[in-house]
Amino acid sequence: MMLTEWLTNIQFNQELFTEVIEYIGTFAFAISGIRLAAGKDFDLFGAYVVGLVTAIGGGTIRDLCLDLTPFWMLNASYLIWTATALLFVILFRKHLIRLNNTFFIFDTIGLALFTVVGIEKTLDCNYAFWVAIIMGTITGAAGGIIRDIFINQIPLIFRKEIYAIACIIGGIIYYISSKFIDDVTLVQIISALSVILTRVIAVKYKIGLPHIKGEPN
Repeated sequence: MMLTEWLTNIQFNQELFTEVIEYIGTFAFAISGIRLAAGKDFDLFGAYVVGLVTAIGGGTIRDLCLDLTPFWMLNASYLIWTATALLFVILFRKHLIRLNNTFFIFDTIGLALFTVVGIEKTLDCNYAFWVAIIMGTITGAAGGIIRDIFINQIPLIFRKEIYAIACIIGGIIYYISSKFIDDVTLVQIISALSVILTRVIAVKYKIGLPHIKGEPN
């Protein structure tokens, strides 16, 4: 009886669950951006801007493509969560710098959660699933591209690590899972975990896509 009530409550609070995912993703992505900005010796405002564009960049492009008002213009919470991330980095800067994999952890969490949010939002707009996968990938990866441009680096997505491909895999897993599982929350969790697992395996075993070689001189 208690299990049935718990599952019913999760389904009833699906909208709240998706909103929580967005906030956690915003916090994680903002930290990843601020962490890199700190490494480049940005001032507080510059670090905040880098964290903010990392967190809202992909979702903004997604909403513009879907002909929607960018999500952060309707809710100031995303600006506040970015400020909270900045404060978090200031307070725990020494610990974050000491942990070399801090950026990878927060960036991967943000990537996974925002991919799921992008897919869900696109499906809510009644687009085909292949569009949802593309929008999920944009939501997850585009903020990181803008972040890397701001800190004068070649975007991570174009270099060595599996990044956007992880989003695509997560989208495919979402699609397959939704065919067999009725609980949207569980589908979202499975999809997010697949993105995280894909990135972890790719980085651990140095798996990447082949590079295009230029013409020899």
